[in-house]
Amino acid sequence: MDMSVFDLFKIGIGPSSSHTVGPMVAARRFLLDNAPLDDVTAVRAELYGSLALTGVGHATDKAVLLGLMGETPQDVVPTEVDQRLAEAAASGELRLLGSHVVPFQRATHLLFHMSESLAEHPNGMRFTLSRRDGSQTSKVYYSVGGGFIRAEGEQQQAASSPQRELPYPFDTMVQLLAHGERSGLTIPQMLRANENLRYSDAELDTGIDHIWQVMRDCIAHGLTTPGQLPGGLNVKRRAAKLWQQANDNSAPEKRINDLPHDALHVVSLYAMAVNEENAAGGRVVTAPTNGAAGIIPAVLRYYAEDCKPSDPQTGIRNFLLTAAAIGMLCKRNASISGAEIGCQGEVGVACAMAAAGLVAALGGSNAQIENAAEIGIEHHLGMTCDPIGGLVQIPCIERNGMGAVKAITAASLALKGDGTHFVSLDDVIETMRQTGADMQAKYKETSLGGLAIHVITVNHAAC
Repeated sequence: MDMSVFDLFKIGIGPSSSHTVGPMVAARRFLLDNAPLDDVTAVRAELYGSLALTGVGHATDKAVLLGLMGETPQDVVPTEVDQRLAEAAASGELRLLGSHVVPFQRATHLLFHMSESLAEHPNGMRFTLSRRDGSQTSKVYYSVGGGFIRAEGEQQQAASSPQRELPYPFDTMVQLLAHGERSGLTIPQMLRANENLRYSDAELDTGIDHIWQVMRDCIAHGLTTPGQLPGGLNVKRRAAKLWQQANDNSAPEKRINDLPHDALHVVSLYAMAVNEENAAGGRVVTAPTNGAAGIIPAVLRYYAEDCKPSDPQTGIRNFLLTAAAIGMLCKRNASISGAEIGCQGEVGVACAMAAAGLVAALGGSNAQIENAAEIGIEHHLGMTCDPIGGLVQIPCIERNGMGAVKAITAASLALKGDGTHFVSLDDVIETMRQTGADMQAKYKETSLGGLAIHVITVNHAAC
């Protein structure tokens, strides 16, 4: 497996890892690969398939422009995005990589091919540079989920793939479990050994701790930010109000709903807070995607605050290392792209990652970790990706709350058993892949089926 924990958990902005983070990275990479730009007279970006159909709702248009301007998902300032793009639109110019100025008009330089898809993936885009001598350079890229991109004809690979052989290489859970049997190590210990080819323990821990801090900050901001989400559906942010009610002992709602299962209600609020931030274009961590970004942070906070661990810092690191292993397997053997296999590859995978991570943090065995991950995916099989209006709002926000609760349930079931179970994780991942292949395209992040067409929405394509 040639991925790192930091490939699965990327810091970026909402609302989508495949439609926002990936296109931003691709646009910038195209220009860097074709520098110098001194004689460039024009640039054109064309979006295909799911990127075109839900691109405006997913802010793909904004992401492409920001990438061409040289911005990166981890460094762009969310609160400055709209102003910067408004200034570019007003001037009719784009400053490529922050320096070289070319004329740019959305109508002619940013094209949406809604009835066309490119060969290798539903999330395709083509960039073209025109130069002073009349020559043109074009390149096709695909955004394959979770912020990962690849150029046309390029093998999928992580940016940080190691140059030396991993001590515990694995492409299946069977292989990873076999390594554990031979070595006596836990899954997070084996993942740490693999990461040590790239990072020292100190560097790895610092990076993981930073990921958790960004997740925690995202929850906190979402729990205290009321208002309305952008995009035209007029969806109200609910997490802040519900969080206030949950913490107000004098509120009538608190007295009425003061029940044991309110602990899980709070977990769902953590997840919803993150995904409201994501829908608003805020700072989030792909986990493994933006559309499913709330599940792992919610379950992590539940672990840190409600499970009362004796060593929460070590537990959180083990949680994220283990979750990354599950995400790697799902990406390697199926997909984490909603446009490719539906939401089972986003929320379903995130649920499995969170369930496995929680079991690891609570000291479960490798077999129990596998069991938890399998349960998490199994009960999301067939889940479609049908966002209303092409926005990552309905059903995405609530779906994360439900996914977080299911992850805790999956972990509980696995921890109550001895790790033996009927369906293997490898089998359920392969089932997810096949189910995605059988799923009609209209249910895979196109907003042409399911809830997206059974609810009256604004016409985002005309925006």
